[in-house]
Amino acid sequence: MPDAVLVAALRTPIGTAFKGSLRDTSAYDLAGRVVTAIAEGLDPDLVDDLILAESHYGGGVVARHAAVTAGLGQVPGLAVNRHCAAGLAAVSTAAASVRAGMDWLVLAGGVNSASTAPKLSFLDSERWVPPSHPDRPDAPNLDMSITVGWNTAVREGLSREEMDAWALRSHRNAVRALDEGRFKDETVPVDTPRGPFEADEHPRRDTSAQRLAALKPLHPEIEGFSITAGNACGANDAAAAVAVADERLGLPALARVRSWASVALDPAETGLTPVHAIPKALGRAGMAVSDVDLFEINEAFASVPLAAVHRLGLDPDTVNVSGSGCSLGHPVAATGARMIVTLVHELRRRGGGVGVASMCAGGGMGSALVLEVPAP
Repeated sequence: MPDAVLVAALRTPIGTAFKGSLRDTSAYDLAGRVVTAIAEGLDPDLVDDLILAESHYGGGVVARHAAVTAGLGQVPGLAVNRHCAAGLAAVSTAAASVRAGMDWLVLAGGVNSASTAPKLSFLDSERWVPPSHPDRPDAPNLDMSITVGWNTAVREGLSREEMDAWALRSHRNAVRALDEGRFKDETVPVDTPRGPFEADEHPRRDTSAQRLAALKPLHPEIEGFSITAGNACGANDAAAAVAVADERLGLPALARVRSWASVALDPAETGLTPVHAIPKALGRAGMAVSDVDLFEINEAFASVPLAAVHRLGLDPDTVNVSGSGCSLGHPVAATGARMIVTLVHELRRRGGGVGVASMCAGGGMGSALVLEVPAP
């Protein structure tokens, strides 16, 4: 069985939805930009497929549109959705096809434009949002602040102060990464009506423990409720993609995909799914938590990575070293691929190592992917 290797990994800068630089740039434009960039330098005749995660975008296949935009008219497109983990699903699907010997080279990733997503309707509803699971009081399907953020905090015994501190750390890590130019090699600018958009805009330089502590809880009617806009992810726009190749092509490899796994728990325990997905994926690679150099655990809410750190005994200094959802933002369908892109480039900057990208996903799901970057 051939190994699947990543031979390119890029993303757009992440915009703040509805009011940011990408507020009138569609998912089609974002996908076309990143796919064009990822395909540069690759032989188009070798590309077998393009798989892009998409969310709330009307049921079309953005991937095929992006393929044509990028001049890959002979490449079909596939849309995938596993809620927040859809970007990871796109990459693992591509790796599976390559390892099975069915494809030689597949482009995969995700795109999210919360700003321009169409409004959906169902029966007599003015605006309909597809539910992630059957609704219930302890796990409302349209309120992740309860289903994911609060439930995880309660189950793990996390305080408001702990979550705010993690969110502040996230912003500081993201700002430091931006200032040090760590994202330079992984981002491609996007042309917008206001000019080129070149750098992530969601991290807050001026945030502080005091500012975070002053934010009101999202559900003040619930006693002790500790989830705020500050220790939750943002709503964001972005696209990210990688090129997954059969190692026998001989293309210079940035990283090797070692394994992946997905799990599901009761929807009320959605935020704890990385705790189960990470060991499952590592076990498939014959590895343990102690073998991992860096983790990306999406901050849908600060409680999610904190729970994983506590339950898996992770060193916090190896988790989200360049920020995550609370700071960079969470462009839902793109986040999984974005985490992989950032992991690859950060591990290369550090001289190689093993990385794990993991996240929870709506409906009680969670995923993880293990990759290894060779030493130079």
